[in-house]
Amino acid sequence: MRRDQYDDDHESFRQIVREFVEREVLPHQERWEREHDIDRATWLAAGKQGLLGLMVPPEYGGPGVEDYRFRCVIMEELGRVGAGSLTAGFSLQDDVAIPYLLDLGTDGQRQRWLPGMVSGQLIGAVAMTEPGAGSDLQGIRTTAVRDGREWVINGSKTFITNGGHADLVIVVCRTDPEAGSRGFSLFVVESGTDGFERGRRLEKLGLHAQDTAELYFDGVRVPAENLLGTEGAAFLHLMERLPRERLNIAMQGYAAARAAIDWTVQYTTGRTAFGKPIASYQNTQFELAAAVTEVDVLEAYVDKAVLALNDGSLTAVDAAKAKLWASEVQNRVIDRCLQLFGGYGYMYEYPICRAFADARVQTIYGGTSEVMKLIIGRDLTGIR
Repeated sequence: MRRDQYDDDHESFRQIVREFVEREVLPHQERWEREHDIDRATWLAAGKQGLLGLMVPPEYGGPGVEDYRFRCVIMEELGRVGAGSLTAGFSLQDDVAIPYLLDLGTDGQRQRWLPGMVSGQLIGAVAMTEPGAGSDLQGIRTTAVRDGREWVINGSKTFITNGGHADLVIVVCRTDPEAGSRGFSLFVVESGTDGFERGRRLEKLGLHAQDTAELYFDGVRVPAENLLGTEGAAFLHLMERLPRERLNIAMQGYAAARAAIDWTVQYTTGRTAFGKPIASYQNTQFELAAAVTEVDVLEAYVDKAVLALNDGSLTAVDAAKAKLWASEVQNRVIDRCLQLFGGYGYMYEYPICRAFADARVQTIYGGTSEVMKLIIGRDLTGIR
């Protein structure tokens, strides 16, 4: 059923995305999960289909589509088939890495990297998290020291989405240990740079096909022109872009929860127990009713937030609310739905099982639910 959020252009685009999913995703999805890797050819196919870098202007190789609803269509169609790993990889590219380059990059940096990111030839990553610094970004210990026309980077990062495949990584580094929150800067490190090494690909509870890795920087030298944005302003740059990232996570949560309900309705109406469809039992109907109500309410809030992002009025607090509510609803709804599958819900061949495992990280990355509550509570009370 078509939602009021979309017009004919969005629905036409949906058909393009759906054809891509049926051709390039569904035939390979189980293998990706087994091998814990997504083929780079999939990225190239997505680029050829025009599904990457939607917001990139034509002068840098993209279509220049700023309406975020088109990105939402992609997430809904990938969510429909339970492709959480691919959604996470594409989202990091389009809603985190590319906006940094667009907003903060020089014309030379944009010309150098954006066309390849639009085509899928270049995969981007953002390296913030460290073994000893998760949500507390001021605990970052990776350093960048100026040496003539170069910066020398030393340190390590972990939990880096797209880290194993990334051709360029935006790295958060401490550049002035005496400057507090103003002592951090962003640098672009390219694959193949001496001293830049990838550690192990991390084994995760869910998102098995998604490429998450450790990264190491041992005397990595990058030219001064690889500084991204303003020296010392990394935290400001990060904070300014978090609303889009958090809305992306919220949209992923909504799409996954909606898909889970659709799968569960299909399963419970077709599966019988004691001579009747499971869906005919009052408990099943109560659980589905509660779940779909939560998701419908979530849809209304997320849709409102998407329109706010489009017109530039989405606040950090409203994005935090969207991320908090969507990720928590996603986990509750998928848990309820899995229960209605009975033993089959525990089998990995069923998408509801993978969705259950994939959902758990949603309340953690992009800022934990506890951090979201802190942001909202401080805004509400005015107390910090």
